[in-house]
Amino acid sequence: MSLPYAADAETSLSPSELQVLKSQYETELASGHVTTQTKFNYAWGLVKSKQRAEMSIGVGLLTEIYRSDPPRRRECLYYLSLGHYKMGNYDEARRFNALLIEREPNNLQAQSLNQLIEKGVAREGYIGMALIGGAAAVASIAIAGLMRRGRR
Repeated sequence: MSLPYAADAETSLSPSELQVLKSQYETELASGHVTTQTKFNYAWGLVKSKQRAEMSIGVGLLTEIYRSDPPRRRECLYYLSLGHYKMGNYDEARRFNALLIEREPNNLQAQSLNQLIEKGVAREGYIGMALIGGAAAVASIAIAGLMRRGRR
């Protein structure tokens, strides 16, 4: 069965769209009160970014909302998972996505994101195995070279 693609994983806002959200956030911040919705909107835009630093700020803002506003936790879960996925923090992405799927087992977007997370974990595992294999080969060559020198 093909699931709807978690399109948020690859789409980002234009710089001008993100600037609108940032300006709203900064205006409210300067006034001394940022609404949860404004913070969420800005965090959402940042998580969708292609720049890791922006994603990290977005995840931080979402984490603040998640911790301080229990009624808003559900809507934070997907974007926390997405942000961690995009930054390569697969364990955290899995954790937040699992919480969402636990609450909403039929959430197709979360299921699709879960597939992306699992592919990322597998890809990371393959890279790790290749690095270990390469290191083992280099070590074997070095040991063989030392053994040859020792025989002389």
